[in-house]
Amino acid sequence: MSNDLAKDKGFNRNQRIIKTSIIGILTNAFLATFKVIVGIASHSLAIILDAVNNLSDAASSIITIIGTKLANKKPDKEHPYGHGRVEYLSAMLIGVLVLYAGITSFTEAVKKILHPEVPSYTTPTLIIIVVAILTKIFLGRYFKKVGEEVNSESLQNSGQDALMDSVITLSTLVAAALFLWKGWNLEAYFSIVISVYIIKSGYEMLQETISELLGKRVDAKLALDIKETVNSFDEVLGTYDLILHNYGPDTYNGSCHIEVKDTLSVEELDNLSRHITTEVYKKHHIILTAIGIYSRNTQDVNAKSAKENIENILKDYPDVLQLHGFNFNSEHREIRFDVVVGFEADSREKVVEDIYHRVCNLYPNYNVQITLDSDFSEI
Repeated sequence: MSNDLAKDKGFNRNQRIIKTSIIGILTNAFLATFKVIVGIASHSLAIILDAVNNLSDAASSIITIIGTKLANKKPDKEHPYGHGRVEYLSAMLIGVLVLYAGITSFTEAVKKILHPEVPSYTTPTLIIIVVAILTKIFLGRYFKKVGEEVNSESLQNSGQDALMDSVITLSTLVAAALFLWKGWNLEAYFSIVISVYIIKSGYEMLQETISELLGKRVDAKLALDIKETVNSFDEVLGTYDLILHNYGPDTYNGSCHIEVKDTLSVEELDNLSRHITTEVYKKHHIILTAIGIYSRNTQDVNAKSAKENIENILKDYPDVLQLHGFNFNSEHREIRFDVVVGFEADSREKVVEDIYHRVCNLYPNYNVQITLDSDFSEI
């Protein structure tokens, strides 16, 4: 993918996010205005709280636009990897707004239970409620669809928030129906249940965004696709230690190790690494900043049996996920390999220590070097 195409892709993504957010702002402002009027006229706390939710949704869309604009700023001296992570911060703010809306709704509902007011529903009120439900369902599905297509967590959070609002408004409709039919005033109790659901959703939004900022495991399919691309080169015998650093949605830098025959020249390795870097960027728009080399023994006759002996040792350790980078050198009496130990192990270091001692006992005259690796991506 050329730089121009990458810029076009980024531009189109940003334009779609901004366009979708503007639609959300206008729609939510329209709904909020009517709900405030209807809520005051009918003395309905649920409708007024619903209007407040619409205003918070409009604010979420404003935050999304600002976040997208800031994230699209060019890299500079202080931020050489760009500003893409600003989108995660905007998604976090939306999560905070949802959480705040849930807590506020819960507080107001409790007050309403302690000091109840009799609502007054009319036919126009019910019609507006039905229209609001349908509008929010459409808006929520639209936001989530576009958010998934452009990989925008802010839009997806806003879409989830809109769908929650449709549930809130539906509960208002049910409360109105029960009041008109049976005379039961259950608005405040409905609001309590819904508020708890909103608080839970806001917490989950924050949890997901914080996970991204901390360094979430890369998507398994993406990792496997990248390894498949690297392994497609005839000289590559295996791809390992793939690490991807996320600097915003669809913005990754990474590194990996490749295993090749020990007969390749430096020039051949240089050409191979350059071709791999180009192909990975072309297919996945990911920059591999480094490609390490593992050499596979082809000239030491003892290498194959030594590897088999060590693999038999590793079978006794269920937490060992993989052995790679194996190198056996009879001339210099060296054995080197990497061991991937799962995070579920009680002590990953203890596992490697045990393996080290067993290999040393098996090959007492060799210098044994074992590197503890982590499963950063799908093995």
